[in-house]
Amino acid sequence: MAGRGGVSAASRITGLARSTIRRGLDELERATGDALSGRVRRPGGGRKKATKVDPTLLSDLKDLVEPATRGDPEAPLSWTSRSPRNLADALWALGHEIGHNVVGDLLWQLNFSLQLNRKTKEGAHNPDRDALFGNIDTQVTAALAASQPAISVDTKKKELVGDFKNAGRELRPKGQPEPVRVHDFKIPELGRAAPYGIYDIAGNTGTSRATRAG
Repeated sequence: MAGRGGVSAASRITGLARSTIRRGLDELERATGDALSGRVRRPGGGRKKATKVDPTLLSDLKDLVEPATRGDPEAPLSWTSRSPRNLADALWALGHEIGHNVVGDLLWQLNFSLQLNRKTKEGAHNPDRDALFGNIDTQVTAALAASQPAISVDTKKKELVGDFKNAGRELRPKGQPEPVRVHDFKIPELGRAAPYGIYDIAGNTGTSRATRAG
């Protein structure tokens, strides 16, 4: 629109190089219809994804985090001592240049999410705890590779047995909620139960049971 000298004037005003402005003009001349809507750079422009620049990044991250995963009964080891910063440091040691923020984004891609803490500590802290569970993971992985059985048992906290109120809702006829006791006092003849699940990692089968806990 500025005519002769317009490119030089735009360069002085914006601080952009004349060659950059000319490339932009060329793109505008080639673009038609919806090609201009919603874009600030040409297709394929901008910074490439970390996983595109570094093809082994995601697989190395998965190898690092899988032996330290908590809460997944299908994993050989259900424990974690990793944080995005620790994982970033470990990836740097493997030759990947990455920050903890990118590690967090990649963890979302691997279906990890931020969750509330769970009671997982029993007794005093042992400095060899990570090594202990790492050894268990190694043994379980070797057993699975040799087609040997590997069983995961997940025990929940004790629960009162009887018609007590529990958190959550269930489908019932309208206006007919399930009647339960007002007070959560133990029924002596029923006592408490410790529910638990048993999972065969290799066979991908499992069952749930409850043991009378008195």
